[in-house]
Amino acid sequence: MIRKAAVAGAFYPERASELRRDLSALIDPSADKIRARAVISPHAGYVYSGPVAGAVFSSVILPDTFVILAPSHRPIRPVFAVMDKGAWQTPLGAVPIAEDLAAALLASCPDLKMDPAAHDREHSLEVQLPFLQYLNPRISIVPIAVSHLAAYPQLEDLGRAVAAGIAGLGRDVLVVASTDMSHYLSREEAEARDALALGRILALDPRGLFDVVKAEDITMCGFQPTAAALVAAKALGAERAELVKYATSGDRTGDYREVVAYAGLRIF
Repeated sequence: MIRKAAVAGAFYPERASELRRDLSALIDPSADKIRARAVISPHAGYVYSGPVAGAVFSSVILPDTFVILAPSHRPIRPVFAVMDKGAWQTPLGAVPIAEDLAAALLASCPDLKMDPAAHDREHSLEVQLPFLQYLNPRISIVPIAVSHLAAYPQLEDLGRAVAAGIAGLGRDVLVVASTDMSHYLSREEAEARDALALGRILALDPRGLFDVVKAEDITMCGFQPTAAALVAAKALGAERAELVKYATSGDRTGDYREVVAYAGLRIF
C-alpha cells in the first residue's frame, strides 16, 4: 500500500533535485540541537512556512521513528484516521509505516481507526516528510489525521495512547504536530491572537489551548493535533516548551494587511 505524493509540485518541488536544493536552504546544520518529546511545525507551501519548519526541525535531534498528528482540512469518517501499513511516497523516496507502533496505537485508542483514504488528498502531514527525509533518510512514521470534530476528551485519549505506545516501543520516537496559526488577518491581529494560543502551548496546557482557541475563535487549524501532542509529550516527561520561530506569509509577500501565520516549537 503506497500513499503517493498529493501536493508535490504545489506545496514543494516535484523534482528531487529541486526539493533537496530548497531544503538545504531551509535547514540550518549548525543549529544547537536538543532531544525533544514533540515539535510543532507549520504546513503551508515551503515558500511561506518553510523557514519556520526548517528552523524547528534543525533544532532537535531526529530519531528514526515519528508519530505525525495532522489536521484534516476535509471531512473524514473517523475522528482519528491512521494508515497502519505500507509507505508514503515523496520525491525523496518512500517512507515506511512503523507498523508495530501503529498497531499498538490502534489497540489502545478506541477512536483511532485504520482509514488510508482519509489521507489521500491532505497536505498537512505530507509536507512534513521531506524535511524529515532530508535530515534522516532512515525514518519511519505513524501518520494520523485528526478530524475537526475531535473533542478534548478524545484528544486526551489519543495523546495518552501515543505516549503509552512510545513508552512500550523501547526506542526513541518524536511526536510532530502539524498546524498553521491565524489565517487572513492583519499581522498585528494575527500576532495578538496567536499569542493567546502560544501562551498555552508554552505553559504545556493542552486543555487551555483547546479552550482558548474555541473561546477566542483563533483560526489555528491544527490546534487539536497540537493539544494531543502536548498530552503525549507531558506523559513522556516533557517539562518545557520553546518557541523556535514565528513568521507570517507577509514576510514573503511584503503584504501584512492579510497574512497567514506560522509557529515552530519544541517541547522537551
